[in-house]
Amino acid sequence: MWGRNAFTCTRIPSKFLSRQRLVLSSAQNLYSPAALGMNGFEHARTKVKQQFNTLESKFKDKMKEFSDPAATSSTIFTEDLKHMVHLAEESDLPMLRQMMTKFSSQNKDLRFGSFIFGPVVMRMYYFLNQPQEALEAFKDPSLDGFFDQLVTFQVLMDLLLKNEMYDEVLEVFEHVKGKQLQGAKFPKNAVVLAFAACYKKNTPEAHQYAKQLWSDLNAIGHYPMRRAATFAAALAINQNEPGVALEILSTVQRQTYVTVRNLKVCALADLGRPDDALPILRNVLEFRDSPADGQSHTFYKEAITKMDSSVQKSNNPELTTEYESVLKKLVTLKLVIDDSLDAQLCSDIEAIQSPQRRDGQAPFKRDFRKGGFGGNRPSYRPGVRDLL
Repeated sequence: MWGRNAFTCTRIPSKFLSRQRLVLSSAQNLYSPAALGMNGFEHARTKVKQQFNTLESKFKDKMKEFSDPAATSSTIFTEDLKHMVHLAEESDLPMLRQMMTKFSSQNKDLRFGSFIFGPVVMRMYYFLNQPQEALEAFKDPSLDGFFDQLVTFQVLMDLLLKNEMYDEVLEVFEHVKGKQLQGAKFPKNAVVLAFAACYKKNTPEAHQYAKQLWSDLNAIGHYPMRRAATFAAALAINQNEPGVALEILSTVQRQTYVTVRNLKVCALADLGRPDDALPILRNVLEFRDSPADGQSHTFYKEAITKMDSSVQKSNNPELTTEYESVLKKLVTLKLVIDDSLDAQLCSDIEAIQSPQRRDGQAPFKRDFRKGGFGGNRPSYRPGVRDLL
């Protein structure tokens, strides 16, 4: 096991590298809508919109009046905020922010429910694609504790990543580490998003941050998810440290994943060791007819381009002949594809089925049913009753 001093590999001089870097695609979300609970949120939003119908504008006017800081005699109740979060449009965000602030500052004795707003509010910002507004609310001292849920961190970081706000992703991650919610300094989904931001930044500083983060994780005996490892390894390759990439990839339990295989080929090619990469190509020919792991047994053109260059530089006729033979078979079997390796690295992470919980980790559908958005429960505050 290698710890804090794991990343002492010498940077390879650029003249020995193939110079072919992994092409980075434009920004996109990393976690699928289902994984972020967006499907449940959109369903709830539709039902609330239908419930209010033509009364929506009147309700918003009433909430604007009640949320005014000068209106000290008015109270924002849980149902008010639930409804407004699902009715909100971009133009309503300043007023909604006032509602959240007032709701959070009210006497806690008035709140008997267990509804957790952080994940739902952050999904609203995600739905409206308002990363700056989301970040400002998250950092608002008057809302301290309001967004302290792991799934809230995940939704916010994904929203920032989608909008190419990579420094802000890492800023939120540092906040996550400091909070240590549920005893977790390094929540797995937040770790993946942090490495994704470093990969997308693709700068020496981002690479250094990623190496330090990986070493910190390793020091406590924690190896991140495969996606985190592949982001860190791809970044190392792009920053001319293929040796670091190989060390990171060696921690992945299943070496047959298509991204792991392709990145190992890229790293070995960059190190001038195409002879060590060749068995990886050859093994695909042996196991392609029985993919027990269900993984794709393809190679991306980017990896093959690196191998071409590395084999050529080796000036080894025997290696060249063997490589060309293997490559010909791969091409014939259509196992070399033009798709982007970056696209596979950044493909959506889907939701994992698990029991629903009331702590904000589950899709919002459960809270929706419990919260009385079906139209059967009346609002109990005088004034709102008249609107429904």
